[in-house]
Amino acid sequence: NLLKDKANTIVFFEDGKADSRKSFFKFLEKNSKSQEFKPLSGLQLLAFAKKEFDKHEIKIKNEALEQLVIFCGNDLWRLSNEIIKLVAFKIEDKNQEISLKEVEQMVNSEIETDIFRTIDAIARKNKKQALSLLHKHLEDGDSAPYLLSMINFQFRNLLIVKDLLEKRTQYHLIARKAGIHPFVLKKSYELCGRFTLSEIKKIYQRIFLADFNIKTGKIEPQTALDVLISGI
Repeated sequence: NLLKDKANTIVFFEDGKADSRKSFFKFLEKNSKSQEFKPLSGLQLLAFAKKEFDKHEIKIKNEALEQLVIFCGNDLWRLSNEIIKLVAFKIEDKNQEISLKEVEQMVNSEIETDIFRTIDAIARKNKKQALSLLHKHLEDGDSAPYLLSMINFQFRNLLIVKDLLEKRTQYHLIARKAGIHPFVLKKSYELCGRFTLSEIKKIYQRIFLADFNIKTGKIEPQTALDVLISGI
């Protein structure tokens, strides 16, 4: 009789919400100990990330912490790995806080190539491909606010680089003045030729408006993305 067997422990794990209507669920609920592990969200995620940095005695600015959580969402494995990467970067200089720019430059580089493909599709006025790429990200679990933040980040870089190019700044000086990662600079430089400065400014304004409408609850995040791309 398993109920009387004290020598062994049997663990049942359900990936997803268990069906409480089933007799087996009711049996376990009555005769065993159970615990539900819900994904962290909002302030819980921020608190978790802050605690991880505190363990390593590394300081991070609030805006940088918030951006890190936006990038990683409630994927704690990914969040923990990104924290380890940031800690390793800052370990020799614990007195300096991790900045927003450092988070933007170091976190989630694996998605940047696809985001550049999306921006390239926008530049070629290929809205169908741009929307297809964005929807693939959404299907893969990336959130709409996160994708918008990445698009915002890349277009901000485009704006900075394009402005410096308009001022005839030499390429080797742009990296120092713009303060962006060499990989991002290279891709931004390549894409700049597809836009005028005026076009980048207009798109950047549209991104700001989409972000504002999402944060004020005027539009659903995914709809805001679709409207943004369709309107460019």
